[in-house]
Amino acid sequence: MLRRPAPVVAPAAPSVAIANAQSFQEKLEKLERPRTNGEPAGEVRMNSGEINAALAQAAGTLTATATVPAPSGTGTTPNGSMEFPGPVPDIKDYQVAMDGDLVRGQFLTQIGGKDVYLTLAGHLGSKDGYATFDATEVKIGDLSVPASLVNEVLQKKLNEQREQIKLPPNVKDIRVENGELVFVEK
Repeated sequence: MLRRPAPVVAPAAPSVAIANAQSFQEKLEKLERPRTNGEPAGEVRMNSGEINAALAQAAGTLTATATVPAPSGTGTTPNGSMEFPGPVPDIKDYQVAMDGDLVRGQFLTQIGGKDVYLTLAGHLGSKDGYATFDATEVKIGDLSVPASLVNEVLQKKLNEQREQIKLPPNVKDIRVENGELVFVEK
């Protein structure tokens, strides 16, 4: 349980991470921009690299962030990293990868005073204006745990954090498709 599992994604070079963070920001701005009269609803797609770069920027670990503005609706810390509203769990490291219709996240946190890696994989979706996640794979370190043992607790935790998983007003659906996170506009 305490062994470090294989990473879910290879680390990106700093210049690639900065470009991915900029791409993430541009796509986020496109998603927030109101459509003109008669313009059809569209989709915004983000890949794992863009999401990981945005997470690194939010955590303050993407060092050259001066050229990448923070998404609207967030504050910034003195070092220029993004600060999201609401409680943030004590997660030291995280990675996100998408493959087919699955999203896989790997997180380093402390349990009982020990650093432990938690890997979750599953299906991302939406229901009634909120993001949903149905776990299909759970690992603690290198130890596989039946997802059925964790899903009930996970769903309860997600329900407790319901306002933090609310979709933006202009997004009607979210899913993973062909290895990309897809936001479907209203």
